[in-house]
Amino acid sequence: MGLVSGLLLLPLAPLRGTLWVADHLLQEAERQTGDPRAVQARLAALNRALEEGAIDEAAFEKEEERLLERLESPVRYTGRPPAPTARVHQAGVGGGECVPARHRRPGGAS
Repeated sequence: MGLVSGLLLLPLAPLRGTLWVADHLLQEAERQTGDPRAVQARLAALNRALEEGAIDEAAFEKEEERLLERLESPVRYTGRPPAPTARVHQAGVGGGECVPARHRRPGGAS
């Protein structure tokens, strides 16, 4: 960043700092809600609340279903987008186009 652009963008520094903090808070919240241990702890607390009479059966079942679905989900929130598909350059196919690896056929023909 040059000196002039740095000076021109200086008034936006508080906004950029706030956005940075908000982004990191979101990433941490997603990490904690996707952690299986945190979900299991919430399930245990939910069972205790039902046994103590703090919540009724309908609320218990609704929250339990939501937590079990999160626990059984194969996708965990990491805060990062999925990795891009590997692309392989195949010479002689359409003028040397790049073909996703999952669409390649054995022997080099796509």
